[in-house]
Amino acid sequence: MIAFVSGPVAALAPDSAVVEVGGIGIALQCTPNTLSGLRVGRQAKLATSLVVREDSLTLYGFADDDERQVFELLQTASGVGPRLAQAMLAVHAPDALRRAVATGDEKALTAVPGIGKKGAQKLLLELKDRLGAPTGAPAAGTPVTQGWRDQLHAALIGLGYATREADEAVAAVAPRAEAAGGAPQVGSLLKAALQTLNRAR
Repeated sequence: MIAFVSGPVAALAPDSAVVEVGGIGIALQCTPNTLSGLRVGRQAKLATSLVVREDSLTLYGFADDDERQVFELLQTASGVGPRLAQAMLAVHAPDALRRAVATGDEKALTAVPGIGKKGAQKLLLELKDRLGAPTGAPAAGTPVTQGWRDQLHAALIGLGYATREADEAVAAVAPRAEAAGGAPQVGSLLKAALQTLNRAR
């Protein structure tokens, strides 16, 4: 079991990062929230979970142990594999998922691509006694501070986009950030910005 990887970030992509460990590039699947905190060339330490399949070995990377633990607990529910668990964490922070399950918030779970109404009801039942109580973090996950534009711009530059492209993508998602009021997530804004850039290319 690989508990974590630590080293300089060698490359970033919309859904993954490569961290250099002892001269070897380790590829990790990550959520947008985790990726937004990484920069090429800078040191990073990511908690990891290794998923072993018959035809593949996939390492998932997380900002902290809590995110990794929730990722693994989500997969104890029937029908939840690593990709769906990661999608859930891309939309909701660990504590937001705990809160959703604790309060029976079906709507929060159906906001995740791939989860319908019936699936959400089933997950609420199965995860009720597994995720634990919320620890007190904001319900909307990672809130965007006053400097959300700077955070988003820096994340896009870190992913290798040109300054002009980053400027345009930030401008494109600005209405969405403002419409969300005080609680949009950096990760969801980054995801939207990447979709805008992909369409433009």
